Amino acid sequence: MADKQSVEDNKKGGSVLREVLSWVKVIVVAVIIAAAVDFLVIANASVPSGSMEDTIPTGARIVGLRPEYHFRKPQRGDIAIFKYPDDESTDYVKRVIGLPGETVEIKDGKVYIDGSDTPLNEPYVKETPTGDYGPYHVPEDSYFMMGDNREYSKDSRFWENKYVKLDKMVARVHFMYFPKIKDLTFSYEEGQ
Repeated sequence: MADKQSVEDNKKGGSVLREVLSWVKVIVVAVIIAAAVDFLVIANASVPSGSMEDTIPTGARIVGLRPEYHFRKPQRGDIAIFKYPDDESTDYVKRVIGLPGETVEIKDGKVYIDGSDTPLNEPYVKETPTGDYGPYHVPEDSYFMMGDNREYSKDSRFWENKYVKLDKMVARVHFMYFPKIKDLTFSYEEGQ
């Protein structure tokens, strides 16, 4: 009788161990999938400063899609997460203003592209900025970036390395999920 009980206890112990191992496998696979999605597909970031206000408030959490700039080039008006050119260990969030090959000039706070007489229509800039900057000649395969809160943004105007190379663009920002949900995609053509 004792031998029969011992055999049943071993079966129960083996069954519990198999159950625990199956759960561990599921958890490990889920963690690997989540890490792969975070590393390869989604860029989840926080915005620590007011440089993008009123579009993105200080402390907001945003999500961008990493693969997007592998399939399409950044467009004027995109909000992008990118490697800060003066310290690539830091990610920045700003808006794409100047495209490869363009000349960007800021006169009296308004942005002019390629010597146009008409400034960019920038509905996302809430306060009328001031100052003259440039001209900046954007190299091929690079972008000129500015924050929406122009008076308080450390952006391409002030960096030692003024331009962000295409291969340093991490993701196009699609939405903010904290403190509220907000679509952050912007089509420059629609904004005019």
